[in-house]
Amino acid sequence: MKMSAHILGSVIAYIFGMFLVPMVIDFSRKEGLVDVPNERKIHTKPISRIGGVAIFSSVMLTFLSLILLSYYPYGSLLSGVLLGSSLMFLLGLVDDIYNLDAKTKLFLQIAIATLAYLLGISIHTLPFVGEIGVFSYPVTILWIVGISNALNFIDGVDGLAGTITTLAAITLSVIAITVPPANPIIALVGFILAGSMLAFLTYNYNPARIFMGDSGALFSGFLLAAISIVGIMKTATLTIFVIAPLVLAVPILDITFSSLRRIAKGKSPFVADSEHIHHKLIHAGFSQKSTVGILASVAIVFSSVAALILGNQTIRYFIIAIVIIVSIMILMNLLKYYLGAKK
Repeated sequence: MKMSAHILGSVIAYIFGMFLVPMVIDFSRKEGLVDVPNERKIHTKPISRIGGVAIFSSVMLTFLSLILLSYYPYGSLLSGVLLGSSLMFLLGLVDDIYNLDAKTKLFLQIAIATLAYLLGISIHTLPFVGEIGVFSYPVTILWIVGISNALNFIDGVDGLAGTITTLAAITLSVIAITVPPANPIIALVGFILAGSMLAFLTYNYNPARIFMGDSGALFSGFLLAAISIVGIMKTATLTIFVIAPLVLAVPILDITFSSLRRIAKGKSPFVADSEHIHHKLIHAGFSQKSTVGILASVAIVFSSVAALILGNQTIRYFIIAIVIIVSIMILMNLLKYYLGAKK
């Protein structure tokens, strides 16, 4: 697959997203599908909570467009990635509308991750251990469900989850291309997700007009988990298994400390609170934009370390990709500020 397909995929996803996000905002307002402020939340007015609909739709419409343009994305394990992520999206959407209880959501997440495992999305080896046999299933389920929820956990500040997702998707995609054996199909998934997320972020940066909701967070989290398994965890070397946790360090650290803190207090790790990393930064006096900037910078540093570990080719592509993405994000914020000032 030529690099042009990856670029084309991200551009098409961005264009679809720019049309779809405003439509979802209008629809959710009319139907009352908005997130209402409370003592745990930072925003002060009702905001659309089904941004995942726009993210999911732009990703899937992009795949359809690539098929029509003869860039048909054949690839091993692609069916498991797309089906699993679609089911995660539907689960999140039902939760956004009907507010499912934590145990039901966890059970269904495990069921979806199990289906993905049966379709080949699996971790079979670990460093120092090699083949893990029957432990392949619990390790894979823990990774998929864990990363899916980790994205959901950090979705508490305007633009944070979307920014982390975009940076991680691009980094994982670059690694999937540059580390042998290359997996350009899985990299294409990441580039498409990044393009869709950039369009979403245009309306999600502070002050946000839309949130991604559980539908967007679970969908994006599942895709990142799947990309990291299929595109990176290809061998049992210690290096490879250090890379994915580095790229996803911000959401992994947040969900780990949040879960341990809640368990230590005798609470369920799935009961929401206002003590996440981003909440602590807000309480320390940082603005929402500063909080996103700080955590995005941390994510870039961890990802840079991962690129350095992997060598020159990965470093070169990584630097180019990050410079482009960060430049686009800065321009988006400047444009949003300029348009807001004119009004």
